[in-house]
Amino acid sequence: MDDRLQIEDLTVRFETDDGLLTAVNGVALNIRKGEILGLVGESGSGKSVTAMSILRLIPSPPGTIDSGRVIFEGKDLLQLPIDTLKKYRGSRISMIFQEPMTALSPLLKIGKQMVETLRLHEEITKPDAVRRSMEWLGKVGIPDPEQRMRAYPYQLSGGMRQRVMIAMALMLSPSLVIADEPTTALDVTIQAQVFDLLREMKQDDTSVLLITHDMGVIWEMCNSVAVMYASEIVETAPTETLFARPAHPYTEALLASMPALGAPRTRLEHIPGNIPSALDYPNGCHFCERCKYAAHRCERQHPDLYPTNGGRSRCFKSDPKKPLTKRSNV
Repeated sequence: MDDRLQIEDLTVRFETDDGLLTAVNGVALNIRKGEILGLVGESGSGKSVTAMSILRLIPSPPGTIDSGRVIFEGKDLLQLPIDTLKKYRGSRISMIFQEPMTALSPLLKIGKQMVETLRLHEEITKPDAVRRSMEWLGKVGIPDPEQRMRAYPYQLSGGMRQRVMIAMALMLSPSLVIADEPTTALDVTIQAQVFDLLREMKQDDTSVLLITHDMGVIWEMCNSVAVMYASEIVETAPTETLFARPAHPYTEALLASMPALGAPRTRLEHIPGNIPSALDYPNGCHFCERCKYAAHRCERQHPDLYPTNGGRSRCFKSDPKKPLTKRSNV
């Protein structure tokens, strides 16, 4: 399969009252045609900033994309004129935001927003746009779509607004869907419907970047996984490989903290300590202070992404020239 999206050396920083904050540091990702890539990690690790950088939605100021390339179907989105980039937004690349009220206008009825979106990107009559909008509202589990088309966003529940946004993102059949925690506000039945829709689009060669903190969703939905910690990618691997043989200690700790069906634990494991401040990352490994394998080398040197079985890991345990074998307290 060919790559649909390539992110190379992406670095994003924000000016704050306390100093320069590095939200994304040297991130590189590849998403193939028809692939669902899961991007997972703790809150504050840089997942959403990475996603928003693809379409240059970072507010500037205070944010700046300091380096990198985002290649989509042969074009670097970071270099396109903004008027050209707008033609990609919504049509070729759709984004499902974590908070629907940031994407829906509070001043316009749901139907008007959906119809205008369709007619902006396609040559379609208004009656056909209305019919397709109602069809997609039904697909995402919204009852009485005709009535909901006449509602304003504030008249709908949070879960209903989320489903409207999902319908708007998918109804143009984009080549790439960026889904940032798309089902957080939805019950499990509607979650299943949404995931079924994403799987159907995958069969039509659509690629999906699925951002989540839920490893169960990763297992259910994704072909491959990128694990993010403290602004960096720390591991990439095919999904089955990552779950069976996690190479990075952070991935190992994430999996160990999951409830296991059929193997109940009296107490779930936890990751000690806190994620380091993005204002002042340590010189060595960002995970060093929380890692049970950490050695003195980890305090002093920053690890590269080393090749592993089918993926890469940012840990000296995977260093082919000098693998980490010694443990010490840090």
